[in-house]
Amino acid sequence: MGHKVEIPVSPERVVYHGENYGDLLPLHIEPVGALYSWITDYVFEDQVKNVEDVGFPINTEKVLELNPDLIIIATPDEKVYEELSKIAPTVVLDTFAPIDTRLMELGDILGKKQEAIDWLANYANKEEKMWKQLVDEEVLKPGETASVFTYYPGNRLFIMASTGLSQVLYHPNGFRPGEKIQPILDEGVGFEEISLELLSEYAGDRIFILTPESEEAIQSTNDMIDSAIWKSLPAVKNGKVYTIEIEKSSSDATTREWLLDELPSMLKK
Repeated sequence: MGHKVEIPVSPERVVYHGENYGDLLPLHIEPVGALYSWITDYVFEDQVKNVEDVGFPINTEKVLELNPDLIIIATPDEKVYEELSKIAPTVVLDTFAPIDTRLMELGDILGKKQEAIDWLANYANKEEKMWKQLVDEEVLKPGETASVFTYYPGNRLFIMASTGLSQVLYHPNGFRPGEKIQPILDEGVGFEEISLELLSEYAGDRIFILTPESEEAIQSTNDMIDSAIWKSLPAVKNGKVYTIEIEKSSSDATTREWLLDELPSMLKK
């Protein structure tokens, strides 16, 4: 954002406001304040203790009460930045950046660089082993494609690209994105809205459906599954469709590690 910020060497009272809260857990960081909507119902919820909810939009009065020595936010809103920077040193983090970028930046900011390096190396090793095992067991054929769809917030259909579950699936030894999805990935876009009529152009050999939260989105998903377009898809005919709760498809470090354990059993069904 062009700001110069002097931050503590080892901050002890951190307020974190943004996506991918699960990135903090491998670094052994427990903020004093965070956004509960990015914690509740996520795979790491039971690991979060003694953290105050600072709300959305962020409640500056609540942040002030917590007396932080560092604030990390995801929004590029200059007005929000100005308000928070009066309370404590404030850093704007791109929470949609690739996981290695995010972890290394957080490691630098929080004085946990070695922890970030160690986690990334360990994760890469686990990831490699998982995909190799799936190929060796012939659960996964080389070159298979996959796509991830979800309805949000109601009747709008999106394909997931450079975020969440897709970041786990698209791997040199894992799934490939389809021809229509690759350009979206190249642009670094997290989600791309598509029409139901174009579903067949984006559907891969395997389809993952993110189970939405809202009743309208759930109904839209059910309507899609009942449609002739859906039933005509090869992945549907071959029984290669998988569902996962949208909160459990996050791209944060903790969720990604959890997915490495879940994916094999999911794909073997």
